[in-house]
Amino acid sequence: MSITKESELLGMQKASDAVAYTLKAMIDYAQPGMSTNELDQYGAKILSDFGAKSAPHLTYGFPGWSCISVGNEFCHGIPSVKRILKEGDLINIDVSAELDGFWADNGASFVLGKDIHQHQKLVNASREILEKAINNIKGGVKISDIGYIIETEAKRRGFKVIKNLGGHGIGKSLHEQPDEILNYRNRFDQRRFKKNAVVAIETFISTNSTYAIELNDGWTMVGNNGGFMAQHEHTIVVTDGKPIILTEKNGIFN
Repeated sequence: MSITKESELLGMQKASDAVAYTLKAMIDYAQPGMSTNELDQYGAKILSDFGAKSAPHLTYGFPGWSCISVGNEFCHGIPSVKRILKEGDLINIDVSAELDGFWADNGASFVLGKDIHQHQKLVNASREILEKAINNIKGGVKISDIGYIIETEAKRRGFKVIKNLGGHGIGKSLHEQPDEILNYRNRFDQRRFKKNAVVAIETFISTNSTYAIELNDGWTMVGNNGGFMAQHEHTIVVTDGKPIILTEKNGIFN
């Protein structure tokens, strides 16, 4: 999607506020002893109050309102009454939704309570790398150059990137062009970010793996070499200068 008029920017901002507020509220609400289903239902109520609908459910028939991944699950985790959160868990919540014809997406990884398993360094790396990547995006910048920044920063911190997951265009549907905004430099990719384009930029920073593989449930993804992964994501509008971060209210950069 390319923003061509004020009403489109307002529509995108409204949808982005809904997912951002929901993500922040879910992170604050999560506590040990709670099931991922209870956390998902809490988020569902907030999205519903905004008048928003779950994007993964609408688009793919995902069995939940949001994706909640715990521990060695990388992404697309299905909310479950059986999955009980514990102190020190590495959790990823990804909230995307449709509101009045506009679609927005955001996500964050965090450590629940005390960092007893030493996941915080990975979480911090993912968040800081996303911030650096976004600050380098403007119209005319090569998409692959942002991938290079993400991969270089991950390596500098002793981490890897997942090569088969990436950011994407968004706006009038959940996944649009440009697709495959990857976390490494693909030297064959000559595409450039276009001014006024709406894109979801995400980091996929891992300890051991470089590819995500799907489990038998058809949704949940884990690493090809195990370990853990952190993800952070914002929906932004590309400009001639600093991007507009539409999902800023999720507070992940605070």
